[in-house]
Amino acid sequence: MRQLVDTYRGQVFGLCYRMLRHRQDAEDVTQECFVRALRSLRRWDNRREFQPWLLAIAGNRCRTLLASRMRQPPSSCLVDNLSDNADQIHEARGLAEEIELALSTLRAEYRQAFLLFHQHELSYAEISAALGCPLGTVKTWVHRARRELVARLVKRGVVQEMRDEVRRV
Repeated sequence: MRQLVDTYRGQVFGLCYRMLRHRQDAEDVTQECFVRALRSLRRWDNRREFQPWLLAIAGNRCRTLLASRMRQPPSSCLVDNLSDNADQIHEARGLAEEIELALSTLRAEYRQAFLLFHQHELSYAEISAALGCPLGTVKTWVHRARRELVARLVKRGVVQEMRDEVRRV
């Protein structure tokens, strides 16, 4: 087991850190990943490569942690960065609530891909690896999430509809 940890620790930690953007969480998930791999070693199909199986475990653990983070309202991030102006704080809270509501209505895979891309700043390739789906699918999910999110916010009157127009200077 020590040899497996020495061989794959860097790759597992790298994936976890890119997904979680928090060193301590990445270290915890890396350790948990190896514990889970050891417990599940009997179920591993040795005709397949070990590395993708191990990285899939790591990606799944990261997604679980990210999902628990997503349940926490992001509005505090928006509000903390504002000045003490009560109107701005009230407006930011309202906007954050509207965005959270709109996000909650998206299909789960659209929302997850969207948040990994925009909130956690993962690349399409990193999201593809983490979710175990094709790169094109990830791009489609993020695009559809954006489109549906804007449509919902426009429908609720939160933002004005933006048309593809060219401004003349």
